[in-house]
Amino acid sequence: MTQAPQSTEIFDAHSDLLLELAHRSGEPEPFARYWLGPLQQGGVRIQVCALTAHFDQLPDRALQQTIGQIQACYRAVRENSSVSLICSAQGLDSVLGTPEQQGLILALQGSESLGYSVELADIFWNLGVRMFALAWIRRNPFADAVAEAPAGGLSKLGRVLIDRLTTKGAIVDLAHTNDATFFDALERGPRGRMLVSHGGCRAVRASQRNLSDAQLEALAECGGMLGIMMLPSGIDPDRPEISRVIDHLDHAVDVIGIDRVGLGADFGRQVALAGAIKRPPDSLRPAHMGLDFSIDDLAGPEHYPNLVRALQGRGYDGERLRAILSGNLIKFFSQALPPTARPA
Repeated sequence: MTQAPQSTEIFDAHSDLLLELAHRSGEPEPFARYWLGPLQQGGVRIQVCALTAHFDQLPDRALQQTIGQIQACYRAVRENSSVSLICSAQGLDSVLGTPEQQGLILALQGSESLGYSVELADIFWNLGVRMFALAWIRRNPFADAVAEAPAGGLSKLGRVLIDRLTTKGAIVDLAHTNDATFFDALERGPRGRMLVSHGGCRAVRASQRNLSDAQLEALAECGGMLGIMMLPSGIDPDRPEISRVIDHLDHAVDVIGIDRVGLGADFGRQVALAGAIKRPPDSLRPAHMGLDFSIDDLAGPEHYPNLVRALQGRGYDGERLRAILSGNLIKFFSQALPPTARPA
């Protein structure tokens, strides 16, 4: 396996690896066995790790599942001296300044685990969660997801949650929201601390899961970013190719500039094979959610060198390449994370 050069380090804004680690909690050192090598082979220095509850669970079970994934992250850090949990800008700088070190950032994918209690966001914050997504597969008490497009947006409780997250200094992830929730959140949320961790461009692939040009422009105006995802369902189910991933990236760069685009792969191959997440039935599955988990030659983080070479072939090099691979997200998180990791 070709290893990514030192100059092409990766900051990935979304991975479901904690689903698999929690699923394999009874096995010895699951992070080292299944994820550490692929991340190192791909040159991934910083990985944002989603905390995801199954789509059909009641709040108490969703909370239990999410806590289990946090524990899986803590275990990965405890068992691997080269891995750190990043909770602050200071922690991010420390990881980046230490050769061979990798950093994990905890992110809540969807707010189902909060039930109806915005106060639980404080508990997650003190456990190290720094990014909060409002929705995932379907509507919850806080917001409508893309499956409800074009229904309502933020609920009254959702507006309270946004205000609380703003006060905490949390990053707000707008991935999986429908258009109404997206614009409601941008209007109310914290400037410079909102992004779409993993998505694509609607102009390239006409899916509600992807962003329109108007959404891209509004996100950039608020100091936000788009992480380009790498799933066929959003990129192009008919042509699941790296070239189509770069088509989305090119379009986003054309619309909002080179400094507002990064990577948010949403790699799920390992999760799918482990049976760690249940797929929703057809009656509940949004149109964007396909069954194929991987782009050809880009099935996991170990394949990032293939993407790097393809980006170079498309004309990305030097600072432009570094900006896409890591520089933009490093700058965003350095500014958005709290300076230190003191509980608040």
